[in-house]
Amino acid sequence: MLPRPPEEPPSWWPSADPGPTRGGALTARLGVLAGSSLLVCFVTGLISHYLGHPWSWLPPPARPAWLYRLTQGIHVITGIATIPLVLAKLWSVQHRLRQWPPARSVAHAAERASVGLLVAAVLLELVTGLLNVLQYYPWPWDFVAVHFATAWLVIGSVALHVAVQLPAIRDGLATPLSRRGTTRGLSRRGVLGSIGLGVGTVVATTVGQVVGPLAPLALLAPRRPDRAPDQDLPVNRTAAAAGVGTAARASTYRLEVRGRTERSFTVSELESLPSQRRSLPIACVEGWSRNAHWQGPSLLDLVASVGGGASSQVTVTSLEDGPYAVSSIRDGQLRGALLATHLNGQRLSLDHGYPVRLIAPGRTGEQQTKWVTRIEVS
Repeated sequence: MLPRPPEEPPSWWPSADPGPTRGGALTARLGVLAGSSLLVCFVTGLISHYLGHPWSWLPPPARPAWLYRLTQGIHVITGIATIPLVLAKLWSVQHRLRQWPPARSVAHAAERASVGLLVAAVLLELVTGLLNVLQYYPWPWDFVAVHFATAWLVIGSVALHVAVQLPAIRDGLATPLSRRGTTRGLSRRGVLGSIGLGVGTVVATTVGQVVGPLAPLALLAPRRPDRAPDQDLPVNRTAAAAGVGTAARASTYRLEVRGRTERSFTVSELESLPSQRRSLPIACVEGWSRNAHWQGPSLLDLVASVGGGASSQVTVTSLEDGPYAVSSIRDGQLRGALLATHLNGQRLSLDHGYPVRLIAPGRTGEQQTKWVTRIEVS
């Protein structure tokens, strides 16, 4: 049993009056909107995570080629849209934090602690996700691992919260929102409409980084693919940042292909190989994407030239060091992959992966390895 608090709150305790605008009807509706947005964000995030980190026993699909573009685009857009929804939901219930006594029993204290865990997990997930979109990492941990684990904590906390609050949610949804305004501001219906307008504005001014025709409206988008200064395609990591400029341009550059036999190609030999043309999107984890036209030799042809085939596991290594230096490709993605030498009708620029880069359907942008120097076939 918790110690019995005084029946009346101390004089310094803030008032728990919700005011004329807040109430169960508004809170329940905001909760449904925020919860639905979190669920869509969670599901699309799981799919995107699988496409970027596939299970060994289930290779990622190569078709449709735009699958990651779709799931990650929705994931980022709904994540950004969820931020104002969650803040509005917290505003609608913040007076409950001032209720007296703070904890009426052990069960009530546990319930409030679970709400605290939910709020902390949601804010951590959304804020770090937004900072990732902005490519700003002020923390020492691996973002992908923590973001993935926190997503499960968030969805579990939401499910628990809904189960505990289900009677209140039902009552709130059954209560009509007031049409009439108050002397202190908007009516509850007006507040809900204003929040909906704000969220719609955020989505409309962000979705253009994925949907090309809406690009002129993408005023809040962290990336504007339609304004790319280099070969009509944005660059997340330049050759200078990767430290590969000298090696990529060196006359001693060779592409090594190793399998049952080994082959080596100079830049001119790569350019003289039979090439194919494909239209494939680049889709990055930050949420932006853009379709592009690629040209270059088939990766599968090079794999076959050293004794491999369509069932081979292929490892592609870049000239750069770090987490994006190596990627693996197999099955359908391997069959549809190119070692691109040209982008949108022009020779690849250095920032886009000169002398040659991997491009394949259904892959994340970070897996479309640039500045390829070695291919290993197992």
